[in-house]
Amino acid sequence: MSYATLKAAREGAAFVITLERPERRNALSRQAVAEIIDAARRGEADAGARAVIVTGGLQYFSAGADLTEAIAVQPDAAADYFRGFHRLAETLETLQKPVLAAIEGFCFTGGLELALACDIRIGAEGSSYAITSARIGTVAGAGGTQRLPRVIGAARALEMLFAAEPIDAAEAWRIGLINRLVGKGDALAQAKRMADVYATRGPLSHAYVKRAVHRGLQMDLAAGLELEVELATKAYATQDKQEGISAFLEKRVAKFKGA
Repeated sequence: MSYATLKAAREGAAFVITLERPERRNALSRQAVAEIIDAARRGEADAGARAVIVTGGLQYFSAGADLTEAIAVQPDAAADYFRGFHRLAETLETLQKPVLAAIEGFCFTGGLELALACDIRIGAEGSSYAITSARIGTVAGAGGTQRLPRVIGAARALEMLFAAEPIDAAEAWRIGLINRLVGKGDALAQAKRMADVYATRGPLSHAYVKRAVHRGLQMDLAAGLELEVELATKAYATQDKQEGISAFLEKRVAKFKGA
C-alpha cells in the first residue's frame, strides 16, 4: 500500500515507517496521523517484523502538528482534533510489538509527543527536543503533559514545558528522555540492530511486557502486581514458554513461534 505522507516497508526484522513531508518538515497533519496508524497496524500484522520503527529521515524527525491545519481548528472541534493524536499514541502503545523512534534532527512538540508514545527512543548527536506550545499560547494536546513527566519526572517536564526551549541530545540522554545516544546519522541503524536482538526473543513476551508496563503505570502497585501475575500465568500456558526453557536447559537457541 502506498501513502501520501510516509513510506512503510519491512527491512529485515524491522518494519520501518519513514515520515516523508519534507515541504512541511514532517509536520503531522490529520492525514499523516491516519497513515501512521494504518502503517503501524501493517507492521503489527507482518509476521516477519519483530519491531516497528518510526523515523523522519536524516534531517529531522518532525516539526510537530501541522499548524496550517491547527490554526483553523475552532474550539468546538478541538477535542476531536486532539483525539486523533491520542488514537495514534494508543495505537503505538498497544501494538503487540516493540515500537522504536529513530530520531535525527529536531523533534518538536507533536513530534516529541509521537516519540513519547513509542516504547524506545534512539537519538542521534545533533538531535534536539522541545514542546513549544507555550511559545504560541497553547497547551500540548497530544499527550505531552502526561507522557513527558512519566518519562523524565514532573519537575523536569515542567521546566521543558514552561521554557518551550529545545534541549540537545546530550541533555535528553542525561535526563532519560532518549534511551540511546548514537552518532549523527546512526539512529535508524541502531534501531534496526535492536530489532535484530528482539527477533531472537519471545514475541509473546514482548506483547505481555508492553501490556504490563503501560497498563501498570495507570494502577497502584498492588493492582499492577496482580496484572503481572495474570500475564505471567498466560505466558506459562504457551508453547513458547516450553520451548524457551527447554532451549535454555539444552543449551541451544530457542525457536519461538509466538504461540
